[in-house]
Amino acid sequence: MSTLVSPALVEGLGVADVVDALMEHHDHRAHIIDLVSPDATRILFGPAVTVGFLPVRRDLMDPQRHSLGPAFYRAIEGLQPQGHVLVMASNGHPHASLGGGTKLSRLGNHGMAGVLCDGHLRDFEELLTYDVGVYCRGETVRAGGNEIQPYVAGVPVVLDGITVVPGDYVFARGGSAVIIPAADVVPVLERAREIVAAMDRAKAGMVDEDPRTILEQGSREL
Repeated sequence: MSTLVSPALVEGLGVADVVDALMEHHDHRAHIIDLVSPDATRILFGPAVTVGFLPVRRDLMDPQRHSLGPAFYRAIEGLQPQGHVLVMASNGHPHASLGGGTKLSRLGNHGMAGVLCDGHLRDFEELLTYDVGVYCRGETVRAGGNEIQPYVAGVPVVLDGITVVPGDYVFARGGSAVIIPAADVVPVLERAREIVAAMDRAKAGMVDEDPRTILEQGSREL
């Protein structure tokens, strides 16, 4: 198994910085916005393990097998899950609950970095007590098991229109996230640091810029 990329590589970076760097490598959309977290200052970073939900079909889904516990363990099967991010795809049900404090306590039990999903979660106060990052579409109080259930695990999933493959790196903070292909994560993050440094130099140059020159010649900003 490959060594995990250190979270230190994203310190000081914003999601927009990483998106700018990633777009130099790939032209597909890889960002998710309008996320909510019990603690939006907490950075979530790590490789993805995936669970995909589907609308309930009692003829296909044994509720004992197609619940979050079995799906979670199928997703991490064969891995050392420490530092990984559980990615849960609602498949078009963003207002349904995908889990809550009890079921997601497994993240801390296994030393995982946290969870990213495009549905709602319950029990924000409880989740806040865990040493994990949590990003979702919002908090809800109603269980979602009669609407959607976990059906697949450890396979590519679609998260808010974004393809997420197991092993892709997740970076989330504030209200947004980006999915980085594992093969590109180090060069993308290094490039993001270069972009931040360039922007810092540009901001320093704006302190004493001449308004007349900008009006006459433009600022060459993109």
